[in-house]
Amino acid sequence: MRRSLWLPVAAALALVVPAACGGAAASRAAVELTVFGAASLRDGLAAAGDAYRADNPGVSMTFSFDASSALRTQIDQGAPADVLASADTANPQALVDGELAVGPVVPFARNALTIVVPSGNPAGIRDPRDLARPGVRLVGAGEAVPISRYVDTCVEKLAGLPGYPAGYGSGVAANVVSREDNVRAALAKVELGEADAAFVYVTDAAASDAVEEVAIPAAANVEAVYGAVAISGSRHPAEAAAFVAWLAGPRGAAVLATFGFPGPAGG
Repeated sequence: MRRSLWLPVAAALALVVPAACGGAAASRAAVELTVFGAASLRDGLAAAGDAYRADNPGVSMTFSFDASSALRTQIDQGAPADVLASADTANPQALVDGELAVGPVVPFARNALTIVVPSGNPAGIRDPRDLARPGVRLVGAGEAVPISRYVDTCVEKLAGLPGYPAGYGSGVAANVVSREDNVRAALAKVELGEADAAFVYVTDAAASDAVEEVAIPAAANVEAVYGAVAISGSRHPAEAAAFVAWLAGPRGAAVLATFGFPGPAGG
């Protein structure tokens, strides 16, 4: 059964940036862009939309947030979108390779990993080594979600550090009790105390008042590079490309930086 996956997601997660106030004429924007964004970008990208609308009053935006891999699948299945802002470069590159997006992929932000535990840290997790301790309940994102690939690399690096036990990676994997749709859903499980810990992005941890962080050694952390593309089937290709360029430029980087996202490398 190939029932489209995007309809319930768009209905549940769409976040609309309204047109500027000022009468009936102003309420009808000349261009409305549909932007698909990684779940970890929810707050920052919404604020970027407000800033872009201020700079470009003829443009309004509708945002839909989920795992980058899920958003790519929705576009593959024909979901109407103008821009994909992904938590990696692999998913937008796959769209470019499939002639569903216009290359090249434009890097626009970076992120890093951290470990979160519920407030009070009831499981007593003080160090990443504790994640392999029997009985610890870890929650992660689905295997295709970008953060899961970053976490796999991080765990491999941790396993190679002095003082980490043999079989550390397999011990961590054995403690994963559930895999959620995206990183924000994994964070929510920890916030509710339904898991003892999770790997999330630094920006996700900073946005929550219900978790504490357990630091990852710098030698084992992983840089996440976020990439954006304009979708080939966009009804507004010039405006979609313009927003991607703006997002990667000084103005977009400044907005995202207020939410903890460093700009693209060299920016």
